[in-house]
Amino acid sequence: MIGNWSGTAGRAVAALRRPAGPVTYTLIAVCCLIFLIGPASGFNPSYGTGDALLAAQRAYFRHWGVVPAQLFEGEPRAALTPATALFIHGSWVHLLGNMLFLYVFGVLTEERMGRVEFTLFYLGCGYLALLGYAAAHADSDQSLVGASGAISAVLGAFLCAFPRARVTSLLPFLFFLPLRFPAWVVLPFWVTLQWIAAGRAEQGPGVAYLAHLIGFALGFGYAWARFGRTAKVRAAPAPAPEGENQP
Repeated sequence: MIGNWSGTAGRAVAALRRPAGPVTYTLIAVCCLIFLIGPASGFNPSYGTGDALLAAQRAYFRHWGVVPAQLFEGEPRAALTPATALFIHGSWVHLLGNMLFLYVFGVLTEERMGRVEFTLFYLGCGYLALLGYAAAHADSDQSLVGASGAISAVLGAFLCAFPRARVTSLLPFLFFLPLRFPAWVVLPFWVTLQWIAAGRAEQGPGVAYLAHLIGFALGFGYAWARFGRTAKVRAAPAPAPEGENQP
């Protein structure tokens, strides 16, 4: 009896010491580090100031981001940009908004999938979301950056896995009062907003609403195919604001 109790206690202590969501936290740390050393943060003096800084930002985004017109010309380096663009962000608001959503929804999704599977899921869905958006704007010469496609996939998988989890949302038309709703209410509402915005979007990359929709569909579809009925786990995640930041 004592031996069994000791073994159970040891496993419980080990579980408490094991960090939850290590892949999620690593992705957040990498995105933040890359942003800080890049020209968009304004912290790296090597990029200069004023017009020189703006020129450096444009060149940086074109090099690491997705440029649809270049992507479909068959250049080998361009084929990697839907992956590298996932770690590049255009502003502080863009970065912090994306990382907040990844933090809130990524940890539980990672725990449900496992570390390796979640890593491949995140990168694969993010790549395909940006690739799909680029295909819809194949003639565009504008650069596209941001992790929103991958994070949208996480949202889709989260909805499939934890539909009853209550999420704290900040609704602008209710004066940003924090209200708690089930994920099956908040996330479909977010998808609807993306759908409406995508239909009104002008030509060329800007706010990549279509990438959000593609990523969300990929994430939900993967979780449904991977877990089926067993995906629906009851849980109560940390609060999150409604919406998703643009790439």
